Amino acid sequence: MAASRLLWRSKLARPEQTSPDGDWSTWLYVAGRGAGKTRTAAEWVADKATSEVCRIAIVAPTFPDARDVCIEGDSGLLSVVKRYRVLQNWNRSQGSMRLTNGSQIKIFSGEEPERLRGPQHHYAWVDELAAITKAREAWDQLKFGLRLGNHPQTIVTTTPKPTPLMRELLNRNDGSIVITRGATFDNKANLAPDALRELMARYENTRLGMQELYGVMLEDAEGALWTVKILDDNRVAALPDNVVRRVISVDPAVTSHDSSDETGIVIVSRDRNGHGYVEGDHSMRGTPMEWAKKVVQAFDYYECDNIIVEVNQGGELVTQTLRTIRPDLPIKEIRATKGKRLRAEPISSLYEQGRVHHVGNFETLETQMTTWTPDDAKSPDRLDALVHGLTDLMNAGGTEAYLRSLAVVCECGFPNIKGSVVCVDCGVELKAG
Repeated sequence: MAASRLLWRSKLARPEQTSPDGDWSTWLYVAGRGAGKTRTAAEWVADKATSEVCRIAIVAPTFPDARDVCIEGDSGLLSVVKRYRVLQNWNRSQGSMRLTNGSQIKIFSGEEPERLRGPQHHYAWVDELAAITKAREAWDQLKFGLRLGNHPQTIVTTTPKPTPLMRELLNRNDGSIVITRGATFDNKANLAPDALRELMARYENTRLGMQELYGVMLEDAEGALWTVKILDDNRVAALPDNVVRRVISVDPAVTSHDSSDETGIVIVSRDRNGHGYVEGDHSMRGTPMEWAKKVVQAFDYYECDNIIVEVNQGGELVTQTLRTIRPDLPIKEIRATKGKRLRAEPISSLYEQGRVHHVGNFETLETQMTTWTPDDAKSPDRLDALVHGLTDLMNAGGTEAYLRSLAVVCECGFPNIKGSVVCVDCGVELKAG
């Protein structure tokens, strides 16, 4: 066993794949696809688990991801501990592993952060943090439970995306985080040459290639209607006390298997001053009955006035499913007849005007907002739900009319903030009224 570990450290591992020195609490390994992140973390976990008797948590975007990639994958933990000859038992249905020295390893789904609330651990491995739908909640609950031993540590392996949590971790400079970077091509010795050539031909010198191959976090997508700065500048910690209306907006998925889109479930509200607020994102993947129950629960919890449902895909069945749970639900059906650009642009304009605020952080929703462009053939589920909800909520004779009501339009056509005296664009004095 010791010889195998020595072989990995001295012969097989590249410098960025070996545990860094220092008194760190989180090792953030940010790299492209196929760079060797899984093998790196599996070796680190095996090293910790065989060096002492400990408990280790493995968190991935879903339970199958943790099981199929982190544990049973070609570079996963199971192959490593078998090579070390220290495996006592692996229960794949429960997602638990025990080694011969008594160390225990348990896998968790990032979709269910509450399951991390009770267990305690010495160490943790978080895989693809940027892809976890409830990353903030999962991260917080994991950290609360890392309280065993003298120095709890976490390894995070991920391809980067511009989520608030990722930006926070990458920008932290208090010495608690060590950042290692890598690219797909660093691991070319273990990847098929034909696959590498194909990746180079298709994605070299593209934004997607920078992210997925070179592990570079792209803050804003070129042409995106929302930017990270706009969202951050208008973020608030709490709702005002003058909210007058609240709706829950639903963009239902057509299918419910593992690779299906999620059903977008977003809660938005409006205050007396005409400002909108995004209060909650409860989007999920599930059967029609499962997401319908979640919608009704959120409707009650937030004390919503109405449910806005997009029925282009499911038609009357969407409303019928909701009313199976509660017949008297107030439901407004909408059909998206305009193109996605025409639907989304007025809402992004409200954000630019500082009229829409996010109450806290919504990792996955905000990633969709800052990476989707109108040229994309398909817009994401959470973003669609957001746009439908805010369009209804902020509508005063049409969203365009509402936007005009917020501004003084100059003769040059430029909209200025109410109360402006001189046009910001051309400098001409604005006419009263």
